[in-house]
Amino acid sequence: QVQLVDSGGGLVQAGDSLRLSCAASGRTSTEPHMGWFRQAPGKEREFVASISWSGLTTYYEDSVKDRFTISRGNNKSTIFLHMFGLRSEDTAAYYCAAEPAGAYDDYEKYKYWGQGTQVTVSS
Repeated sequence: QVQLVDSGGGLVQAGDSLRLSCAASGRTSTEPHMGWFRQAPGKEREFVASISWSGLTTYYEDSVKDRFTISRGNNKSTIFLHMFGLRSEDTAAYYCAAEPAGAYDDYEKYKYWGQGTQVTVSS
């Protein structure tokens, strides 16, 4: 089992920045690929970004790739999502996820999930 605790959300103005964190614990010896998804009210959960255990491989959804950066901490078990130039359409609950069985951008493939952290961007 892998436990994920995500944090860092908040209420910001359009154009502001935020950094989300996700700390993994438990059976991280599997060196899980980890990622971020988001879900706005009434919409499906969508892929945002993901990162390999080594931190050398990253993937981004097209609408965020020039504004968001995913990274790993020195201890590997923590990942971050640095969000710049936030827009009202980025408003959503953001979820950390780990260990996809297959496609890194398919939320149904991920085995473990954090509890979510709310990001609200006011225009």
